[in-house]
Amino acid sequence: MKEKICQRAAELGFDDCRVTTAAPPASAAKFQHWLAQNHHGEMAWLERNAEKRVEPQTVSPGAKSVIALAASYSNSEFQIPNSESKAGVVARYARFKDYHNVLAERLKSLTQFINELGGVETSSLWYVDTGPVLERDLAQRAGLGFVGKHTNLISRKLGNWIFLAEILTTLELEPDAPEKNHCGNCTRCLTACPTQAITAPFQLDARKCISYLTIELKGSIPVELRPAIGNRIYGCDDCLAACPWNKFAREGNLMKSHARPDLTAPDLIELLQLDDAGFKARFTGTPLQRTKRRGVLRNVCVALGNVGDPTALPALEKAALDKEPLITEHARWAIEEIRQREIRS
Repeated sequence: MKEKICQRAAELGFDDCRVTTAAPPASAAKFQHWLAQNHHGEMAWLERNAEKRVEPQTVSPGAKSVIALAASYSNSEFQIPNSESKAGVVARYARFKDYHNVLAERLKSLTQFINELGGVETSSLWYVDTGPVLERDLAQRAGLGFVGKHTNLISRKLGNWIFLAEILTTLELEPDAPEKNHCGNCTRCLTACPTQAITAPFQLDARKCISYLTIELKGSIPVELRPAIGNRIYGCDDCLAACPWNKFAREGNLMKSHARPDLTAPDLIELLQLDDAGFKARFTGTPLQRTKRRGVLRNVCVALGNVGDPTALPALEKAALDKEPLITEHARWAIEEIRQREIRS
């Protein structure tokens, strides 16, 4: 039965499929300590459903197994603008149609297959980065990969560039062996982090993480952290890109046809001039839609403040009059940064 499930997962485009039990993750205490330190910042939902995250039975009563799945989003065609470029940098995973929607279609099919395979008494529940489960911990216990020092999952056959999903099921399947940590003495991810958000191996202060600052944070980006953001406008890949296990990364078929080449190096000044209608037309159906116009343009202002020159001032001056206070605040900061650079030069 397990072999048939993994075969069907491969047919649906998943790059790896492993199984673990539905027992609580051994790392539950570490997660609760992380919350107690307030390292989750404003991501209040993590605290609200913490009890569910550490006990899969509260999420899916009667579950006996967790099927952990991986889909690669590695793309050999991706080029990253350098830190001085006037183009914005979007995290690799966001340069596609929203992965939640892409993977959801396949997960529904796989879940239906599992339920039919198990019979009428079988019940299964799927998630793709949306449910109250510690998916990286479960994925490591299933042997899908290991949690690296940057706190992300690393697959020895896919590298860092992977989406995770899981299916909790009442079927009792033979669990795979857990994956051991293979970071060794490597600390490249810690060194690569622009804001030192990885405070120690396996410890992340999300409040300093550029992914958190440009996506999860809804208000003003702390002034002292803005310069380190560079020209990143949605997420950050630096710790992932530094990992030597990426030499085994391979392009997956599932996401390839959903790539958005226009998000590889978007023009910052052009983005800054998007109104509500223009933003929706450009980003609906992509991960950037989640941050909304106010969040993306806030980030664009910060990027221009870091890498822009006087040619960006007209667009920033217009943005400084925007109806959205969050945009006007960051536009004014960017204007001042550019003017100060001109004075110094």
